[in-house]
Order: sequence, then C-alpha cells, then structure tokens
Amino acid sequence: MAKVIRGILPRSLLGQMLLAVAVALFVAQGISAVLLYRASEQRREMGYANNLAFQLVAQPEIDIRQNARHGRGLESRRLRVERTTDNPLRPGESRDKRREQQLRAVLTEQGVVPAQLVVTRRKVTDDAYVMGRLRDRPDLRSRPEWTQGEFIVAGLLRPGEVEWTVARVPLVDSQPRQLGTLIMQTLLLYVVLVGLLALLLRRITEPLAALTRRLERFAETREIDGQIEPSGPKDTRRLIEAHNAMEARIAALLDEKDVMLGAIGHDLKTPLAALRVRIETVPDDAEREKMARTIEDIANTLDDILSLARVGRSTDPLEPTDLAALVASVVEEFEDMDEPVTLGASERIALPLRATWLRRALRNLIGNALRYGERATVSLRRDGGDAVIRIEDEGPGIPRGDLTRMMEPFTRGEGSRNRATGGAGLGLAIARAIAEQHGGRLVLANRPAGGLEVELRLPTKR
Repeated sequence: MAKVIRGILPRSLLGQMLLAVAVALFVAQGISAVLLYRASEQRREMGYANNLAFQLVAQPEIDIRQNARHGRGLESRRLRVERTTDNPLRPGESRDKRREQQLRAVLTEQGVVPAQLVVTRRKVTDDAYVMGRLRDRPDLRSRPEWTQGEFIVAGLLRPGEVEWTVARVPLVDSQPRQLGTLIMQTLLLYVVLVGLLALLLRRITEPLAALTRRLERFAETREIDGQIEPSGPKDTRRLIEAHNAMEARIAALLDEKDVMLGAIGHDLKTPLAALRVRIETVPDDAEREKMARTIEDIANTLDDILSLARVGRSTDPLEPTDLAALVASVVEEFEDMDEPVTLGASERIALPLRATWLRRALRNLIGNALRYGERATVSLRRDGGDAVIRIEDEGPGIPRGDLTRMMEPFTRGEGSRNRATGGAGLGLAIARAIAEQHGGRLVLANRPAGGLEVELRLPTKR
C-alpha cells in the first residue's frame, strides 16, 4: 500500500508543494464547512424556536382582541395555528426533546411557564388541521411550496387552561445552497492561491531543475563549459553563483591533478626504463630476475594508479555496444590463455558504453576471481532497469564486514604487496570507478555455497 501511495505522489518539489497546499486548503475548508454548518444549524434552530414562541405567545392575545371586537377568532384565517383540547402528539409520533428544551428556554425568557410543552416533527400532508384549512381557502389558487415538505409542530398548554395552542413552522432545507456556495468559494481559493503559488514556485524550481541538469552533466563530463546563468529569487541566484564557483575550482583542481599525474608518470617511467637496461649488466641471473620483477611491479602499480586517476576524466565518447559480445570477447581472452573461465547464461543487451574502460573493469574482476577463487564463471542478465554482469568464483570469499572496504584503493585480502599473491589492491577500486563512470555500481556478496559473487550493474536507461 505504501509503495502504491509513493507511486501516486508527485516527486518534484513543485508537485509536492502544490499537493501540500491543496491538501491543507482542503482540510481547512472542511473544518470551515463543519463550523459553518453548525453555526447555520444553530441559527436555523433558534429561528424555529423564536418563530414558534412568537406564535404560541401572541396567538391567544390576538384571539382575545378579535373575539372582543368581532365575536369570533382569527383561527380561520391562520393556516398553521390552532386551539384544540386534543393533545397535539399523534399516535406513532415521538417527541423532539432537544427542540422542546430550546423552545422552553425561549418561552421562559418571555415570561411564559408552560404547564405542558410538546414538540414533534410531521409531514404537512399528514396534518389534518392544515390540510383542512387549505381546502377551505378558495383564495389560494395553488398550495404553498412549504406544504410539500415537513414542519415542526409545537403544542403549549398553559397553567389553568384546557386548550392547547398548537403552532407549526415549515422546515427549510438550506444546505444545498450553502454547500454550493462553499464549493464555489473553495474553487476560487484553489484558483487564486494555488495558481499564484504555482507561479512563485516555478520561479524557484526552474532554476533548481536547470542546476540539477548542470550537476548531472558536470558529474559525467567534468567540463566547465555550459555553466548556467543565475536566475530566480535572490537565494536561488546565490546558490547558482556558488555552484558555478565550486565547479570552476573543482575543474581547476582536476586539471592540476592531471598535470601532476602526467608528470609523475613521465618522471617515473623514464628512470624505470633506464633501470631495465642497466640490470642486463648484472651477472647473477637470479638477482637480475628479482630486480626485473620489482621494476615490473612498480611499473604495473604506476599504470594502475594513473588509470584510477583517469577514470573520472575519460575523454572516450559513449558508443552503442553489444554488451553480450563484449563480455564474450573478454572471456575468450582468458580462455586463449588456458585460464579456467566459463561463460554462463547471457542475454543480448545493447548499451552506450566506453568499451575500452569496461573491458579493463572485466579483466580486473575476472583476474581477481582467478587469483583468489581458482575458477571464474561469467554471466550477463537483465534485472529490472539494470544490465548485470556477474562473476562468480570458488574461493574462500571475503569476511562480511570487509566487503565494502575491499573496494577502496590499496585494500587487499592478502596483506603483502606482492603481485604474485594479489597485486597492489587497485583492481576492485578501478572496476568500481568504471561502473560509477557509467552510472552503475559494483556489488560484492559471498555465495551461500562458498566463494565470492561480484555484480557489475549498469543502468539500461540514462
């Protein structure tokens, strides 16, 4: 469920900010709607109570004045108020205790203390008194709209009286209009608030998106050309300016490093070549052989160091490459040297690669597998969005706590620096740097059956 939610949620800063504001606004409007509804209900109920109280209190006085003046009451002209000796609560009807308490409080404020008070809810069409009065009114061409709904019926019996005063107030459903008003208000707020916020956030996120693309390009090429111009708010402009300055400094340091490494390579390889010539004059064959191996070790270590330094600054372009064919060709190189290397299951995968560097990584990994595990099995498969080159050996493996450390430069499972027993400890570091140069990663794991499993994972989409 969490994965589904994460998949639905926007991933960009602009999308997440707009979603957060929209959700907050929706919650706020929901709370506002509840409060408005409760306030509206309270006003409406108080209006019902006041209306009923007015009819119940004023009607007897009007009747007395009309009886004294005309000798008859006003009841015949009032559709919803009557005087009756019958209890206003019909069989099957229930009393509305809440409205009774509210109406009793209003009557008490008016100085009327009821002997009995009854409040109920009834359909207009079920009220014989009102329907009879409507039939007796020839002046009404059509029935009033309120006769299609319900009303609140309140009966008051005063102390010492035998007749009930019964009043009726139609129930008015005003919620659809209020709901429509709230919806229109919410939509207007969304358009104004979210729209303005989207414009503001776009001024921030567009420069950030451009800066992200620039970072990705610089991480891949290390080239200073194409720096973006500062734009957006002041804070964003300062961030871009600081990044441009940092890029320039990093590029300058890398250039200095390349010049230094080039000088080291030149200055060391020349004396090593001279030493190779001079040792030929050593009469002792065994001593001469030791000196030659030492010089070769120094030269190979120097090559590895220079290669590791050049991986991140490779000028080789990415070229479409059949990865399966490349893996097979490297395995064939070892087979031609009678090394116990086997090519396992392989899928056909085409990727933009720097083939020369990737061959170097595979040679290092297979060489390590043969050195420590005696045999190597190489396979290629697709795993989700990655192309996975797997090299398995049958050696002792690596202690679990040292798996990550073994990919650091000059780290070896065997403590000496003798190339016959393991080299300078740069093979895995170079392979990891080449994998990262292609946007991938190197993963080490011990096999349950024994031995080490190395995966060089390369993304199939970049």
